[in-house]
Amino acid sequence: MTSRESPSAAPGIPLEVADGGTVPHGGRRDWIYERIRRGVMTGEYPAGMRLNEIRLAQSFNVSRVPLREAFHTLERDGFIDQEPRRSAVVTAWTPQRVDELFDVRLGLEIEATAVATRHRSPEAVEALRDVVAAEHLASTEGRMLDLAETSARFHTEIVAITGNQLMSRLMAQIAQRMTWLFYMTSARGPEQACVEHLEIVEAIASGNEALARSIAHAHIEKGRQPSLNVLSLGSPADQRE
Repeated sequence: MTSRESPSAAPGIPLEVADGGTVPHGGRRDWIYERIRRGVMTGEYPAGMRLNEIRLAQSFNVSRVPLREAFHTLERDGFIDQEPRRSAVVTAWTPQRVDELFDVRLGLEIEATAVATRHRSPEAVEALRDVVAAEHLASTEGRMLDLAETSARFHTEIVAITGNQLMSRLMAQIAQRMTWLFYMTSARGPEQACVEHLEIVEAIASGNEALARSIAHAHIEKGRQPSLNVLSLGSPADQRE
């Protein structure tokens, strides 16, 4: 893992708590969530690892209350599994979980792409192009975690164009899982994803719903088998070495 890919918090939230700093009041839960979320994706907290509340609270210099609140959100977003009276455990990807995510994406995103094509505006299309440009920059600079997050943002932006609040809520429930899986497969031709995203943008801009649907379907489905394959290849960092 390169220094650029080391876990970091959202803008304005420092990470050096264990080194004597403090987390801003009111931001403890979000800071802990972001710290563990990125740590899980980058392998600092590997699959199957038990997350001890007491040790983490001491390491982060926080109480166990915001830690438990962060755990709740981490479980909702698919990063950890919790059982009553047992430690939280980092989620392990399985073929079933990969297939379930792709099945949900196909059901949600293909229809969202069609609706977005009907509701598109020049500003919305240009915003999608800007996201793809940010993806390309992250790829060329080797910022693979940023690339994964930007790629997931591309898909959520398409759903946002629909104006359908329920679709957006459903997308929000799987967006973090998508980011994690995108990072796991980031060694697989990252530029190809940018090319395919631009094809989706142009199909949306053209107003051709059938074309937009077909390209979106092919793009999503192309990622299924590589995602299944990566389960046996180790972490993204291992693959790039």
